[in-house]
Amino acid sequence: MYSYFLQISCLKSENSKKMMTKQQHIDYWLNTAADDWGSVELLFGGKKYLQCLFWAHLVLEKLAKALWVKNHEDDIPPRIHNLIVLLKQSNVDLGEEKMNFLVNYNNFQLSARYPDYLHNIYKVCTKQFTETQLDEVKEIRKCLLEMLP
Repeated sequence: MYSYFLQISCLKSENSKKMMTKQQHIDYWLNTAADDWGSVELLFGGKKYLQCLFWAHLVLEKLAKALWVKNHEDDIPPRIHNLIVLLKQSNVDLGEEKMNFLVNYNNFQLSARYPDYLHNIYKVCTKQFTETQLDEVKEIRKCLLEMLP
């Protein structure tokens, strides 16, 4: 990730000779999302359900950012984590059911970061709950990947 932001800062430098293309920006988000998906699978296997759902959110976020780059003139997406905002800014509508799921799923981006949320959310993140959430995430992930080059 650090190297990506280093490359981005090179893009903004007038003396930069190394320029990333739009496709390279998209590929960055796609590649890191694919790598993070491996972490999702490892965390689930290790019974780290809350962490698994947090990383699954990161995967969807990175795919949404790849779509954002694809659908905008600018190559640098906003530094936000809200899946709905990123998708709407990219004119992506997955349908009411999936978008409603994502509204609720955004909680895993926030809840996994702050201690006051952790106690309650750990109780919710059982194996069965996580499997159900991941089934929907897998379907959305597939839809987003189909929209990308």
